[in-house]
Amino acid sequence: MDEKAIFELSTQLGEKLKARSAWITSAESCTGGMVAQMITSVPGSSAWFDRSFVTYSNSAKHDLLGVAEATLNAYGAVSEETVREMATGALHAAHADLAIAISGIAGPDGGSEEKPVGTVWFGFADNNGRVTAVKRIFSGDRQAVRSQATVFALQTALTEFLEK
Repeated sequence: MDEKAIFELSTQLGEKLKARSAWITSAESCTGGMVAQMITSVPGSSAWFDRSFVTYSNSAKHDLLGVAEATLNAYGAVSEETVREMATGALHAAHADLAIAISGIAGPDGGSEEKPVGTVWFGFADNNGRVTAVKRIFSGDRQAVRSQATVFALQTALTEFLEK
């Protein structure tokens, strides 16, 4: 998806949030703030976006989002359990209505047989108590993995949380 299409996706997301007077936040690791960047590229985004969290290290995930050290030790940063806690922690810390969490292995290093490069976990939490997580494995270089993860996160927030 090209940058113009991602901008349109972000615009649609913003329109849905604004219509509901809802706020969104993100807790990002491997994407390093790309979701927040795309959300805030839309003029007027301050009506639905207040803050986000780039929690690249385990200590940042714990300190800023409240991810339990036991979770990180048992499952690792790139796991269903971690992104669920990241999403919930971000939702509460930002006083938002919807939170997106992303943790993955963008590469080129860091992958394993169990978690190859391109593995990305996404967590979503909303103020109705819904918390979900999904894993995707993307291909391509570091930038391609990060871009695909950003698009997936925005699309999922729009279609699974705001269009239902």
